[in-house]
Amino acid sequence: MGRTLTDVAVRRRNASAWLLPTGDERTNHQLRRDMRRFDDDDEVDLVIVGCGAGGATVAQRLARAGWRVVALDAGPFWDPDVDWVSDEAASHGLYWTEPRVISGQHPVPLGSNNSGRGVGGSMVHYAGYTPRFHPSDFATHTRDGVGADWPIDYADLKPYYAALEQELPVAGQYWPWGDPHGYPHHAHPVGGNGEVFLRGAAALGIRARVGPVAITNGRFGNRAHCIYRGFCLQGCKVNAKASPLITHVPDALAHGAEVRADSMVSRVLIDKHTGRTVGVTYLRDGVEHRQRARAVAVAGYAIETPRLLMLSACPSFPDGIGNDHDLLGRYVMVQGAPQTAGRFAEEIRMVKAPPPEVSTEEFYETDPSNDYVRGYAIQNVSPLPIAYAEHVMAQGHWGPALREYMRDYVHWASLGGMCELLPQARNRVTLAEETDRHGLPVAHMSYSRCDNDDRMIAAAQRTMEDILCAAGAQEVITIQRFAHLVGGARMGVDATHGVVDADLRTFSVPNLFITDGSVLPTQGAANPALTIMALAARFADRMIAGQRTGLDHAQKTGRE
Repeated sequence: MGRTLTDVAVRRRNASAWLLPTGDERTNHQLRRDMRRFDDDDEVDLVIVGCGAGGATVAQRLARAGWRVVALDAGPFWDPDVDWVSDEAASHGLYWTEPRVISGQHPVPLGSNNSGRGVGGSMVHYAGYTPRFHPSDFATHTRDGVGADWPIDYADLKPYYAALEQELPVAGQYWPWGDPHGYPHHAHPVGGNGEVFLRGAAALGIRARVGPVAITNGRFGNRAHCIYRGFCLQGCKVNAKASPLITHVPDALAHGAEVRADSMVSRVLIDKHTGRTVGVTYLRDGVEHRQRARAVAVAGYAIETPRLLMLSACPSFPDGIGNDHDLLGRYVMVQGAPQTAGRFAEEIRMVKAPPPEVSTEEFYETDPSNDYVRGYAIQNVSPLPIAYAEHVMAQGHWGPALREYMRDYVHWASLGGMCELLPQARNRVTLAEETDRHGLPVAHMSYSRCDNDDRMIAAAQRTMEDILCAAGAQEVITIQRFAHLVGGARMGVDATHGVVDADLRTFSVPNLFITDGSVLPTQGAANPALTIMALAARFADRMIAGQRTGLDHAQKTGRE
């Protein structure tokens, strides 16, 4: 009865799960064919750049409130039933593979594990792991003397976390860390990889829990139960794993929003007389278009959002919109993501379950006894054969040794760390001299870790190796990785501390907003998708509260 009541409440505010085609209608995308279409000359209420976690959530919420909304996305409008296959190599098209330049002491590879292409964004190929940030994440400077304090508190996002956990929906055991809470769906069954984690953690006295994953446990609307095929990172063919493509876009279309795919936005337009945005230009099929709008929300994520605002330089903003204090593009963050695999005598078959089955946040908060501040989380990861081969090759194995490791694939279990690396001004996105296929300068991302980062990554590696050995591993191997880009257009209390305010409004332009992960001042040791969606949902509520006149409200700074 509890789930039935919850489902009714969800359907009243977001009917996406009940709007998906079923049975013989699986390829009958009537909502897409019949969606409202605006002309470029129509002045819509809001044009959204990017239709991922932040953009799709905003589109759905505001379309329900009667706003005239157009969401532009550079990639395709995916069809899970046709476009996604159980083939690791054939899924490369889900990633943003446009050229970029990387540099710094620790260059971050950009592509498969930290950016997406197409409607749904990177959540199309994320693992489905959706933890909340902790209350401490919002005040790391006050609490720990590092990072930055957010202009909002955990309490500001808490109701949005809860609402979105129902809409996705999220399955998992009761969560004892941060702000303890439960989840709307029971935890999924645990496979061999999760059993290893639970066994090793128990032997060491480390609390671990199953979940939280945004994967339906049982039917939810027209969405099917997870079939445990192990291809979450390649797109979920049965729509059991949540992504905006299936959790928010259908309802947005049903309420009059337009999602315009294959549309690369090239510039945010500023009226030279009023200093306000009047829309965007975008490229489609090699032709430049201009979409008029009363307001613009940029949701292109941590690399493309700063890049677009820099590409939009004009006489009023010669260094890029929002870059008055040289903050645009700075404080880009990634999470340290060391990955440790352990070999067991018995068969594990780690792929036969959602990749993040079990996790622990026992090491999330600052511990004065450590030689670093802040912390990390640990979760199961389940690399498919190609990704696992890259793991093995990173150890220097090749030829016969590599083949031997690959023949042994079913005997291995893997854990991944999620380390909170600190925001630093030197880590930034700028424009490179190189150009893309549209002739636009590409993004240049420079990244270097600090000593605190290195000590934390080493601690996470030791913990993962200890857990696997305590579970009976005969051999462990670890590789160093990065994950989850955020930052680059951070929130702040004023223009000298951030690009946007607490309501995600840019300090420079009163009707220009940023609604993606680039606004995060810190990144926590949690996957960011749920927090990005929560920020977007809160933004939409703030806009709806003022209705359309809210676009003209004076900028707010600081806490309310």
